[in-house]
Amino acid sequence: MPSPKTAFIPKLSEAQFQQQVIDLAQIYGYDLTYHPFDSRRSRAGWPDLVLANSARSRVLIRELKTDVGKVSPDQLEWLKVLQLSGINAGVWRPMDLRNGHIIKDLRGDA
Repeated sequence: MPSPKTAFIPKLSEAQFQQQVIDLAQIYGYDLTYHPFDSRRSRAGWPDLVLANSARSRVLIRELKTDVGKVSPDQLEWLKVLQLSGINAGVWRPMDLRNGHIIKDLRGDA
């Protein structure tokens, strides 16, 4: 049974979630956004979004998943290599939007 706090939160599709993230990133000054138009033409596992804030010299690379979506082995490999290279890369889910994690990442909070 859903908790009273989450009982009326609609489930987001990955596309709806992605648009909310892009809109929020723009609010926080991310002026460059890249997402593959057709992921079938991209290298397997490449993350969904690259967000760049040129004023703050900040780049975030994120794979977006639904709250129950699974990260594939190819996606995990890309994220691992990007992180080992010092790039801020990871996975965001709608729950991260609700709990404020995405806003903290966009602001650069530790």
